[in-house]
Amino acid sequence: MHIKNPRPATAAQKPTVKSAKLEPASPNAPAKKRSLAQWCKKHLWAIVLITASLVIAGIFIVAINSVQHDGGLPFFAAKKKPTKFYSPLTGLEVADEAATKQPVTAVMIENSPDARPQSGLSGAGIVYEAVAEGGITRFLAVYQGAKPGLIGPVRSLRLYYLSWGAQYQASIAHVGGSPNALDTVRSGSYRDIDQFFNGGSYWRVSDRRAPHNVYTSGEKLDALNASKGFKESSFTGFKRGDGKPAETPNATTIQLNFSSGTYNTAYAYDKTTNTYKRSLAGAPHADREGGQIAPRVVIALEAPVERRVGPDGYEDTVTIGSGKATVFQNGTATAITWKKDSLTAPLKLLDENGKDFTLNRGQTWIGVFTPGRGSVTWR
Repeated sequence: MHIKNPRPATAAQKPTVKSAKLEPASPNAPAKKRSLAQWCKKHLWAIVLITASLVIAGIFIVAINSVQHDGGLPFFAAKKKPTKFYSPLTGLEVADEAATKQPVTAVMIENSPDARPQSGLSGAGIVYEAVAEGGITRFLAVYQGAKPGLIGPVRSLRLYYLSWGAQYQASIAHVGGSPNALDTVRSGSYRDIDQFFNGGSYWRVSDRRAPHNVYTSGEKLDALNASKGFKESSFTGFKRGDGKPAETPNATTIQLNFSSGTYNTAYAYDKTTNTYKRSLAGAPHADREGGQIAPRVVIALEAPVERRVGPDGYEDTVTIGSGKATVFQNGTATAITWKKDSLTAPLKLLDENGKDFTLNRGQTWIGVFTPGRGSVTWR
């Protein structure tokens, strides 16, 4: 079948294409482009810095959400300040919590002229000083933690020294004692480490005559405590704080008398060290190994005496009750009140408002005297 070619389209049949009507270009367009280019060129460094900052910020956000330290917390977490621990005996900073619970040991140390110079007094945290009998004073040196290599001469116990030591849950180191003191310390309620029953922890030296020649050491006392299971002491000590020398000191020399010139004491305030250099019987009181004794705090405590029950006719200082006291620290004197509710209760030092008085951190020397027999003055 033959199909004819279609006829070519006529001019009338040719498709017509409508031309789009072009809008005339805005005369301001080139100017705007030039203005933007000029602005970008002018602020190029600002744009670069902003862009870089955004990039760095993005990287940091990614990092802090992905990088962790060993504890599992983001590396940027603020570190906690290390916990500080303080000795309940002296208020001084110690290494850790275990050090605050170390067993306390209180040692009876002699103060007759034949016992001088003593050993170990300068290393004690707290020292109690009072008349034993006949005007002769004696010390109870209280230690926690590190102790001197030599301590002594060790002498006999009195009930009031036991009262002062018991508040620390202390082991009481002594050589015998008064009948009422021995009855009490051997009752089973106290940590008794009497030389009578623990001879291996004490020894007699050859350069002094008996009875002024019994000594012990920190090492032997620690071993003795461990053997008896005395591993910790739990007690509340005096309130402590940091001290600094007063701008206007009112007590730079102290005279604390107990009985006679042989046993009376004096203290000279040293502003440089904020301590009180101690003298005994008119001369510097030196520890044989530690040099002149210089406590940071001195307390003069007034207490009456009472006749001891029993045939010996001696007297005991009264520790239960309340009375006056004067605290010397930072070159100043402050009147306070002492209070003790029982033989084993803590000795409280109270300010004029009945609140715990704050003592400086460091060695504290407590001299207990009976008004009318002893006295304290200062200037």
